Amino acid sequence: MIMFKDWKISAWLLGIFLLAYFVPLQNPKMLAAFLEGLRLLQWYARQHVLGCVVPAMFIAGAIASFLSHASVMRYLGPRANRPLAYAVASVSGCVLAVCSCSVLPMFAGIYTMGAGLGPASAFLYSGPAINVMAIFLSARVLGFDIGVARVIGSVSFAVIIGLCMSVLFRRSEAQRTRISMAMPEPPASPRSLWQTVGFFAALILFLVFSDWYNTNDVTLHLHDGRTLTANVRYTTRDALDFQVYDAGMKLLPDVQRVSKAEIVTMTPVPSTVMTIYGIKWYLAGVLGVLIALMTFGWFSREERGQWMSSTWDFAKMIIPLLFGGVFVTGFVGALIPDSYVAGLVGGNAWSSNFFASVIGAMWYFATLTEIPITETLMKLGMGRGPALALLLAGPALSVPSILVIYKIIGFKRTTAFVGMVVVFSTIVGWVFGAVV
Repeated sequence: MIMFKDWKISAWLLGIFLLAYFVPLQNPKMLAAFLEGLRLLQWYARQHVLGCVVPAMFIAGAIASFLSHASVMRYLGPRANRPLAYAVASVSGCVLAVCSCSVLPMFAGIYTMGAGLGPASAFLYSGPAINVMAIFLSARVLGFDIGVARVIGSVSFAVIIGLCMSVLFRRSEAQRTRISMAMPEPPASPRSLWQTVGFFAALILFLVFSDWYNTNDVTLHLHDGRTLTANVRYTTRDALDFQVYDAGMKLLPDVQRVSKAEIVTMTPVPSTVMTIYGIKWYLAGVLGVLIALMTFGWFSREERGQWMSSTWDFAKMIIPLLFGGVFVTGFVGALIPDSYVAGLVGGNAWSSNFFASVIGAMWYFATLTEIPITETLMKLGMGRGPALALLLAGPALSVPSILVIYKIIGFKRTTAFVGMVVVFSTIVGWVFGAVV
């Protein structure tokens, strides 16, 4: 007899069985969608796992192992000073400049350590939604008005959603607080405050440089004689998808795919960002050596073992869901053409803004890739209001991140968080579209 506690495993097994049994593999469109899901998963594994997700796992493990419970409760706990708690959560998220999936391990770490649901939710939203580069590129590529509106909307959302989550679940959070406060106080840290701050600063800087933004603007020289200036959307082991810039450096809407065997040379378009990108692993390497020296100089063998154990626990919980979610995103995305999506989000009707918010919440965006994708959809007819709605909902959520959030905080809290992101994005997008 199947135990009730195993119902999730049973549901997964049943779903995989039904998919394998009924999927029409002879349908060319379905087969292409499977291949697209695998392409997106390979791109994600090659571009984001080692440089972003893995460092984020180690940071989460370090938070759970080395950051004192008292410190988390003082600055982010349910009884912390509210303006300070939300300021710390929002600023902490802003400096990371990571995608929705990469912020999840750190969210899990601070929530596990006792952070209040409100500040933790603010951090969860602000991490992927707000960063200086995203705001700058939004204003430059999509228009100054959208850039300013994204700043105001993102900062406001982080605080408002956090406050709403704390109010909606105040009773269960009060019970969680009582349990947390009843826990015995851990022994004092053997390290000084500056050592702890320096260690975590080095970990965060390693993540920042290892996941440094690639503009993906390149000059392609092909074997057929063509020379193209393009923006690369996805690159896998054997091929890449790209959009070509016209003479005015505006992206054309059509997405092209070429085999890497067809490419003679591919060189980045020069910029300050790409200069740093070219040396990012040297910078990360220096920080890695510094972290190793700190780890073996300041931490005992038992503490290092606890860190690795906590990191592995987060990896087991999060990575399978991320991989599954990324594949599903690619699979479904291949079945729904960009032109069809743009048709749903044309104009500034409530339905257009709502569809844009829902699509953004489901679609996976790597850091800053939401900008060229939104630009493409706008060329296909997407309104400026729905474009803002997509930018507010998209980076903060995705199918992979929703699966992991559910694993961490449960169905009701996840539903509330996703619902608020979608509803608030819809409202702000509609108001913005009406004004502009």
